[in-house]
Amino acid sequence: MLKTIDEKFSGFLFVVILPFLLFFMSYYGFESAYVGLKTMQKAPDFMFSSVYAYRVIPNFLMLEVVDCLNFLIKNYFASQESFILKNGTVFYHSIFVINAFFFIFSSIVLNKILNENSTGIIYGRFKRIFHLLAVFFIVIVQYVPTNCDLIAVFFYLLGVLLTIKYYHNRKISNLLLLCFTVFISTFVRETACLNIAFFGALFLDIRDLKKTEFLKETVLLIISFLLPYFALKLMIPQETSFFEGVYVIKNFTSPFNLAGLMFGVLGYYFFFQLGNSEQKIIMKKYLFFSLPYLLMITFVGLFWESRLFLPMILTSFIIVSYRVNTYTV
Repeated sequence: MLKTIDEKFSGFLFVVILPFLLFFMSYYGFESAYVGLKTMQKAPDFMFSSVYAYRVIPNFLMLEVVDCLNFLIKNYFASQESFILKNGTVFYHSIFVINAFFFIFSSIVLNKILNENSTGIIYGRFKRIFHLLAVFFIVIVQYVPTNCDLIAVFFYLLGVLLTIKYYHNRKISNLLLLCFTVFISTFVRETACLNIAFFGALFLDIRDLKKTEFLKETVLLIISFLLPYFALKLMIPQETSFFEGVYVIKNFTSPFNLAGLMFGVLGYYFFFQLGNSEQKIIMKKYLFFSLPYLLMITFVGLFWESRLFLPMILTSFIIVSYRVNTYTV
C-alpha cells in the first residue's frame, strides 16, 4: 500500500507539478520577443475580429478569467497588487492561468495515453523520459503565447486518447465521445481537423478508401468538424472569414520562418526514425491526411509560430509509443 501511495505521489509530481514549474518558468522567467502581451492592459482588438473571432471558447474564457483576476486582486490581494502587476498585466496573467490549467490537463491526458497499452521503446522509466520530452516540446513553443493553443492541445490529445481506446475496444461510446470532442474543439481552433487525420491514419486504407471498413465513422467525424466550422462562419460574419493574409512567400524567404519550418520537420522526423515499419506507415498516412492542415498553415500561417507544428510532433511521439497493426501497407 505504501508503495502504491509513493508511486501515485511520484506520478503527481512528475505529471502535474514538474510540467507546471516548467510552464511557469517559460512565462515569467523568459521574455517573448515576438509579441508584447506582457505589457498589454487588455486583449488586443484583433483577438475578436477576423479569423480570431471564431475562437469562441478561448475568447470567452479569457474575458471571464480577466474579470475574475481583477476581482481577486482588488478584494483579496490588494497589498500584493504592485508586485503582481510588476510581473505582467492582468491580461497577461489571465493567459498564463488559462494555458497553465489546460497544460496540466494535457500532461495528465498524455500520461493516460502512454499508459494505454504502451509497448515498444516506451516502457517503465523510459515512458517518463518520453513524457518529459513531450512536455519540453510544448513549453518551448510558448514563445508565442496565445489564449487558445493549450486548450487546442488538450482537446486534441483527448481526441487521440479516445481514438486509441476505440482502436482497441471498438466501443461506440468512445466514437461518440470522439465526435463530441471534435465538435467542441472546433470552437477553439481549426486544429480539431487533425483528430480526423489521426483517426484516418489508424483506420483507413489510402489505396482504396471505398473498401475501408471505417469510412462511415470517418465521415461522422468530418461532419462533427464541418458543422460547427461553417456554423461559426454564418453566426459570426467577418470581412475575413477564412484567413487573414497569404504568407506563402514570406514563409520561404524569412530566416525565422524557415527556422520554424525546420523545427517542425526535424521534430517529426526525429520520432519517425524511432518507429518500426508499421509505425512509420501510420506516420506517413497521418502526414497524408494532414495535408489540408499543412497547406493551410503554409499559405495563411507563419512557420515561425512553431506551435502550429506541435500537434503533429506530439502525434509522431504517440505513434512511436504504440505497437499498432496498420490496415494498409
